[in-house]
Amino acid sequence: MSEQSPASRRTLLKVFGAGGGAVAASALLAACNGVQNKTGTGGAGAFPATGAWRFVFINHVTTNSFFVPTKNGMADAAKLLGLPEPQWTGSAEGNVAEMASAFSTAINGNADGIAIALTDSNAFVDPTKRALAKGIPVVAYNATAPGNYPLTYVGQDLYQSGYLMGRRIAADVTSGTILVGISQPGGNNVQPRLDGIVAALKQAAPAVTVLPINTGAEQANELNAITAAYDGHPDAKGIYAVDAGSTASIAQLIATRNLQGKVHAGGYDTLTDTLKGVGSGALDFTIDQSAYLQGFLTVLYLYLFRLSGTLVSPPATDTGLTFVTKDNVGPYLSADSRFEGGPKADLVPMPASIPLPAATTLTR
Repeated sequence: MSEQSPASRRTLLKVFGAGGGAVAASALLAACNGVQNKTGTGGAGAFPATGAWRFVFINHVTTNSFFVPTKNGMADAAKLLGLPEPQWTGSAEGNVAEMASAFSTAINGNADGIAIALTDSNAFVDPTKRALAKGIPVVAYNATAPGNYPLTYVGQDLYQSGYLMGRRIAADVTSGTILVGISQPGGNNVQPRLDGIVAALKQAAPAVTVLPINTGAEQANELNAITAAYDGHPDAKGIYAVDAGSTASIAQLIATRNLQGKVHAGGYDTLTDTLKGVGSGALDFTIDQSAYLQGFLTVLYLYLFRLSGTLVSPPATDTGLTFVTKDNVGPYLSADSRFEGGPKADLVPMPASIPLPAATTLTR
C-alpha cells in the first residue's frame, strides 16, 4: 500500500457521526416495542409482517473471543425485530476457502441476507455477485476490500485507526525497534492498521523501526508468538498489536515478565486481559471499535433493506475509534458488559457527566 495522508484516503460516510451508530439505531427502532414476528405472522412494532427472515454471518475466526459482542449484537437486533438468530459460520482459522464455501452454502440455501467479513480482496467478489443476482443483500462487516460489491460496510476505518495509533506511539517512542503483532498478515481486517502505523511513524518518528510479528489466526497460539518475538528482541522499545488476541497476549507477557514501565505497549479491542492490562498500566492504551455495533447494525441494515424493497439503502458506517486508557477504562472494567464481550446483561449506569466528544468536521 502506498503511503498517503489520512485526508487523502477513503472517508467513510458518517451518516451517524463518529461513534453515533447506537443513537441512530435507537431512533430507527423506536417503533419496535412489541415483537410478534418470530413465526412470521406479524411485524415488529409498527413494521409490517415479513416472515422469519434468515440472515447468515460469515466470519474469518468464528471462535475468537473478540466477536462475542458482535454475536451478542446480531442476536439482540434479531430478537428486537422478531427474527431467528442469525447463523454464525465461516472459518475458525482464517481459511478463505472455508469462508467462500460457507458463502456459497448460504446462497444455495436462499438466505435472506448475508454478512461477510471481506478479509480477502478476491475470493468473495463472485459469490457477492451471485447473491445479489438472486436478490440476497450482502453487507460487509469488520473488514472491507476494494473491488468488491457489498451494499455497504459496517466497521472501523482500519487504516485511519492504524494511522492514529502510529501518531500516539510516536509520542512515546522516538527511536529504536517496536514489535507489532498481526494475526493475519495481508488480511483486510488487520493489514490496513499496520500500514497506517508504518505511515504515521515515517512522518512523526522516522527513527522508529517497525518489526511485524505474525502471531497467527488461532488465538491460543498468539501468546507464544509474542513471547518468542520479545525474547528475540529484548531491546524493543515497544510491543504493540493490531488485533484483539495479540493485544491480550501482550498484556499477559508484560504481567508475567514484570515489564511494566520498561516497555511501551498498546493495541486493539476489549478482551478481559487487555482491559486489565490497561487498568494496571501494563498497556498504555487499547482501541475500542464497537464490535457490538458491527453485529447489531448489520442485522438492522439487512432488515430495513429488505423491508423497504431496497429503498432504505444502508449507509457506510464507521463504528468508531475510542482510545481506552487508564483514565477512562474504569467503566469497561466495572460494567463487564455483554456490549464489550463480558457476561453481564445488566443496565449499565450512565455517568454523572459525558466527556465532550471531538468537534464535528465536514469535508467539502
